[in-house]
Order: sequence, then structure tokens, then C-alpha cells
Amino acid sequence: MRLKYFFYFSIMYLFSLTVGHYAYAICPICVIAVGAGVGVSRWLGIDDIITGLWIGGLAVSMIIWTINWLEKKNIKFKFRNIITAVGYYAIIVIPLYFNGIIGNPLNILCGYNFLDKMLLGIINGSIAFYFAVIWYEYLKEKNEGRAYFPFQKVAMPVLFLVIISIIFYYLTK
Repeated sequence: MRLKYFFYFSIMYLFSLTVGHYAYAICPICVIAVGAGVGVSRWLGIDDIITGLWIGGLAVSMIIWTINWLEKKNIKFKFRNIITAVGYYAIIVIPLYFNGIIGNPLNILCGYNFLDKMLLGIINGSIAFYFAVIWYEYLKEKNEGRAYFPFQKVAMPVLFLVIISIIFYYLTK
């Protein structure tokens, strides 16, 4: 049964690669990849800290995407970037809190009440994804505005999330 859904998500992801036609700072393919990673990891029963890493990456991706869209549409207001970021994190964290995923006493790391696994993952995933985007932009600027290889914009943030997922997997094992 799970294998059936895994193939379904894989086919949907591959299909999404063929329909994208605009490239933004963080493209829709990356958002789909991160979203699929979140759904599959929760469904497979992977530890919440790993799931949180991917949720954090998805949040940063959506924040950057929204800010770029607002900029393109010339929509400006005071504290636009901060309001966008706080809004997305609120949309993500508040439902997780009220559904008992964040704040659950069984979902803490090493017995410390302030180290919620999901929240710790969201924070670290956000930081890793953000630094991957910054590094990509730096490398692109260094290469006269061009990527070093096709889909580098997608590969770098996802690779950062995979690496940090492996690190946290072994730290919490």
C-alpha cells in the first residue's frame, strides 16, 4: 500500500518537471520537491525532527517565492518581508501546535521540555535552506549570472536538506 503511494508521489513529481515554465528565485519545482518530502516523511513514520527540517525548507521557499511575486507585481507596504515570513510561519506552526504535534510531551528531544523535535527541525531546516539559496545566488553571481549546471537552483537547497536530514538522523538515532 505504501509503495503504491510512493509511486504516485514520484509520478506527480516527474510530471511537475514538465509543466513548469517560469523560473523564480526559488522555482515551483523546488516547492513541490520539498512538499513531497514533507508528506512522504510523515507518512512513512520518519522522526519529527527530520520532517521539521523539510517543513522549514518549504516555509523559506514559500516566503522567498511570495516576496519575489509581490516585488514583481510592485506590491509594496511597510514591513512586507517580515509580515510575509511571520505569516507563513504562523500558518505552519499554529496548526501543528493545536493538533498536538508541536508541544506534545512525547515529542521532545532528550527530555528537555524546550527542545520540541518538530520546532527544532523547522528552525534548522529554515536556516539550511536559506543558506543554500544565498550560496546559490553567490555562485551564480560569481559565474557571470549563470548557473554552473542545469537545475542548480533546485539541487542546492534540496541537497542541503538531504545532508542536514542525514546529520540529524544519526544525531537522534
